[in-house]
Amino acid sequence: MTPTLNGPPAPSADTRCDRIDRLRAALNRALRGKPGVVEYVLAGLLARGHLLLEDLPGLGKTTLAKAVAAAVGGTFARVQCTPDLLPGDITGFSVFNQKTREFEFQPGPVFAEVLLADEVNRTTPRTQSALLEAMAERQATVDNVRHPLAPTFFVIATQNPVEHHGTYPLPEAQLDRFALKLSVGYPDRADELDLLAGAIGDVSDAREVAPVLAPGDLADLQGRVARVAVQPNVRAYLVDLGRATRSHAGVTLGLSPRGLLIWQRVAQAWAFLKGRPFVTPDDVQEVARPVLGVRLGLAPDAARFVLDQILAGVPVPV
Repeated sequence: MTPTLNGPPAPSADTRCDRIDRLRAALNRALRGKPGVVEYVLAGLLARGHLLLEDLPGLGKTTLAKAVAAAVGGTFARVQCTPDLLPGDITGFSVFNQKTREFEFQPGPVFAEVLLADEVNRTTPRTQSALLEAMAERQATVDNVRHPLAPTFFVIATQNPVEHHGTYPLPEAQLDRFALKLSVGYPDRADELDLLAGAIGDVSDAREVAPVLAPGDLADLQGRVARVAVQPNVRAYLVDLGRATRSHAGVTLGLSPRGLLIWQRVAQAWAFLKGRPFVTPDDVQEVARPVLGVRLGLAPDAARFVLDQILAGVPVPV
């Protein structure tokens, strides 16, 4: 390995693959029987995006969020969103110190490296908006003072698709901050049997995850994802797909330029996970549904049909 002029030796391709494999294995141990979901979670993490998990309670959403934080060696915070939650409960607030006679800032859970916003649609729009600046700019402004967040700050928000009484649907501006919308779903019968067998006689959490990345590894991997090549014909394919969403009769809200940038970055992450230094049209299609599903304003029963039409209606570049 040849040292660089500006720092330590660059990791080899084998080292990068090893880090991804260890991260993938750790998440698959925590969330059993869902390798497809884990791949999309990794793509969102490496693309510096945020995830929206929409599914029923008890399917492993919190377990997955805690496993991501543990595996990357980051701090974890969880916010249970309720109607009485205030913006300061997320961002933090200033407290007057009687000894120093000055206000001191007490950071909120948003200053963790991985934040789980549980049932985000059960808190008020005012509190939901407190996440906007943090998710988009990785900073929080409290009392007119800007506080930077971790460069690898990652939000996993959940919402329950049933029991909508007393909920506040996320506005389009906030939905567009998420990179992907995923559904975990029920595990297979064999995986549920393994889950029960592993819990017998063990009072600890058998799915507890140990750190698999060293400090700085995640930022390094995210930087490498950003440098994955996207050829002009693939970029043109992405633009044509984005414009097709704006003219489709079944789409209430077409893809924004920000959504197009997120789609490209997630496709870069998907190619990186597959070990390729360039993006193919297949990568663009593989991540289309979770990327578009969060931002096109489609009803769940119509989403698959509309997205199939959009993907089929744009010629695939060679």
